[in-house]
Amino acid sequence: MTGPATSVQCCIVGGGPAGMMLGTLLARAGVRTIVLEKHGDFLRDFRGDTVHPSTLRIIDELGLLDAFLERPHQKLEVIGGWFGKEHVQLGDFRGLPKRYAFIAMVPQWEFLDFIADHAKQLPAFTLRMRAEATGLVKEEGRVVGVRGRGDDGDFVVRADCTVACDGRHSTLRAAAGLAVEDLGAPIDVLWFRVVRDPAATDSSLARIAPGHFVVTIDRGDYWQCAFVIAKGGAAALQQRPIAEFRAQVVDAAPILAAHIDAGVRSWDDVKLLTVAVDRLKQWSRPGLLCIGDAAHAMSPIGGVGINLAVQDAVAAANLLAAKLRAGTATPDDLDAVQRRRWWPTKATQAAQLAIQDNVLVPVMSGADAKLEVPLPMRIVTALPVLQRGLARLLGMGVRPEHVRTPAA
Repeated sequence: MTGPATSVQCCIVGGGPAGMMLGTLLARAGVRTIVLEKHGDFLRDFRGDTVHPSTLRIIDELGLLDAFLERPHQKLEVIGGWFGKEHVQLGDFRGLPKRYAFIAMVPQWEFLDFIADHAKQLPAFTLRMRAEATGLVKEEGRVVGVRGRGDDGDFVVRADCTVACDGRHSTLRAAAGLAVEDLGAPIDVLWFRVVRDPAATDSSLARIAPGHFVVTIDRGDYWQCAFVIAKGGAAALQQRPIAEFRAQVVDAAPILAAHIDAGVRSWDDVKLLTVAVDRLKQWSRPGLLCIGDAAHAMSPIGGVGINLAVQDAVAAANLLAAKLRAGTATPDDLDAVQRRRWWPTKATQAAQLAIQDNVLVPVMSGADAKLEVPLPMRIVTALPVLQRGLARLLGMGVRPEHVRTPAA
């Protein structure tokens, strides 16, 4: 049996970076907002954990950066890696304003817990955990809320505006019949952990050998590692002994050799991320808006997914808060969010596809070939001014947003 309907001005489905940031900004501006999160907590490993300067600046504009940086994190000030025996350096964030001249490597649950702790202090904000949205409520061709189920049974939330932030497998965008354009991703990623030697001084992100590409993210006492494989190749690889996988990893990342046996004892210690790069052709229906991964799934390249989602949330709050508070938001107002964020999304995905096709695919298909640093990487490594420029582009993104919503 469905209980009494809850009525709010905005119902946000999904408590990830986009949903939590949008919920915070709207509630801060006096919009009665509920965020529905289907899990009981945020503790899921191997999610996007790179908080870029663009997101740090947003947190700073909210007056929360100092408190946020008290949470466990590592600072990544330069981006570099090993191309065989040669080291390349492709980004230097130290040219940005000092307060956010780095990428903060923060487990995503820490980021979400921090935002949630702040948001819960806002009178207009409600976070409901273990509340899974299962479908849309529609009246006269307009979305007027969601149906869901939680610990207390089925429920309905009615809302002037519903925002889908429920990820790349969004239930709400499927229910709305929104068409997805698949841009193609020739890779998948295997995630695992390996203990990090406290004395290690090499914090390079990328480690490349012929046929193998490994990403090593410094988590202080361990490495969070990503092993890039060809799309759909996980099943065949997992039929082989785990020792063969460990050997392939160490071939590209010798720094992991001392502890990989303990960290990767069996295939149970390796998690598959199926990579997708896609986007909705239309982000909204009357009464419904999709943002973040629900609107555009990103490759893990560059770690930009969380930050693009946060930028979407800030843009949506800037464009919609006053109108939602006044009860005057129209379908065209929802469309305005896509118009604002369409170019940044397309440009970022185009860059990711170019890297996939021109760097990752040749590396993975060249197990027997001589590994050579591409000329563009050599040029960037030789010119610090280009490293600063690329770091600014990666760190701040295309069309970075600022918080324009006032505190009610």
